[in-house]
Order: sequence, then C-alpha cells, then structure tokens
Amino acid sequence: MTLTYGQYLRVPELLSLQQPLSGGREHDETLFIVIHQVYELWFKQQIHEVLHLQQALERNDDATTHATLRRMLTILKTMVGQIDVLETMSPIGFESFRSLLANASGFQSVQFREFEFILGNRNPAALARYPEGGPERAALAARLEGRTLWQSFLMRLRADGHAVPQELIDAKLSALPEPNESLQDVLLDVYHHHHDDRVICELMVDFDEGMQEWRYRHVKMVERTIGTKIGTGGSSGVAYLRSTLFRPLFPDLWTIRDRI
Repeated sequence: MTLTYGQYLRVPELLSLQQPLSGGREHDETLFIVIHQVYELWFKQQIHEVLHLQQALERNDDATTHATLRRMLTILKTMVGQIDVLETMSPIGFESFRSLLANASGFQSVQFREFEFILGNRNPAALARYPEGGPERAALAARLEGRTLWQSFLMRLRADGHAVPQELIDAKLSALPEPNESLQDVLLDVYHHHHDDRVICELMVDFDEGMQEWRYRHVKMVERTIGTKIGTGGSSGVAYLRSTLFRPLFPDLWTIRDRI
C-alpha cells in the first residue's frame, strides 16, 4: 500500500476541524479558529519537548539539553509571531462573532495549563475549572505531582557537584519558587567558575524571557481587540492577563544579576 502525504498527516480530517459557528458569514472567524488550533498544536509540541528536556537534564545529557532548549525557544518565537497574524483582525471583526463563543475562552486551555504546571507556574485551584473525574482534571493533577523543569535543572547542577539543597529538588510545589539565597550562592559560583553549566543557565534565562515576551504580546493583543471588557470565559480579561506579566519562572537566575 502506498502512503500519501495526505494520509500520513490526515489532511482531510485536519481541514474538517475548522467549523465557524457563523456558518462562514463572518470572514474573520476562520482565522480565529485556525490560529487557536495551531496554538494548541504548539502547546502539544512544547509539552513533548519540555518532558524530553527534563529527561536530558536529569541524565546530564548536555547536547540534548542545549538542542531542546533552543528548539523550544524557536517555537516560542513562532508563537509570538502568530500574534502578529491575529492582530490583523480588527476589533470590529472579532466583535462580529464574539457572542457566538459563549463561555469558550483560551483561559480554559488545559494544554497551556499543563505546560505552565511543568514549568513551575502552578495553581492547584485551576483544577476546579475542569469536571471532576474528567481527563483534563486528571492530566493537571498528574502534572502537579511531577517535578518541575526548575527541579530537573537543579538535579542537573547537583549531579555535577554543585551544593544545591536537596530539599529544593524534593519539594512539592504549588506555586512559582521563591528566591533562595543559598541557591543563589551556588549559581554565582557556577557563573564565575563553570562555563558549561553557565551556558545552560543562560539558555534557561532565554526561555524564561521568551515566555514573558509571549505573555506580554498576548496581553497587548487582547487589549487592542477587546479593551478592558470581561473575557468570554468570565475572567477579568486584560486585568487578569496583566497580573501574569513579569513573573519569572526561575527567579534565582534573575536575582543573581544584582550580585555578579
């Protein structure tokens, strides 16, 4: 049997998934659907990559660690670039079909929440937004039990002989990590005396900065599209999104800049 491009990628099924609720009457709705479906595919890939990254860090595989972080950074740039496309839709264009979304909102994206949980930005209260016993809630609960990317990174440093406190690796985290002065002392030594480890630190900072850039661009896109209106899922919209800005995933890697 000959396998075709369309069969391998399941193109007919893929192209059948864009079904505007306006029945095609509102031109911009198709763009809105395509962009957000593509985002969900990128979230799937980023979860795939970050789990691979954690494994590489924990087995001290620097080549794979570097390659995976760089790939994730490149994907982040693509995710930011998609906002440029979405911003070609005017506020009037979005308002023409916004009411059809009812309570549907990107705020409900379970994959993005999973990605955040793996990165360490955890909020157990988020589970309550998904039906008890459902697959979405189960997926998030499982991510809460696993190590964060930061903890896998600390395992990598400890395995390389750095005096990383074991309790930071073993902790059950339910929020972003608080800055830790003892760990910052270790990181300062890394920056001054261990080039290979410093390279990984800087790639982690690059990724953290990329996530903050994506959040900022997303906030401004929402603001220019709906202003300060309540979000379609009932969130406070831009007000909530602004509260997520400038919160680093890896605060110790930023705090040490004051001491270098």
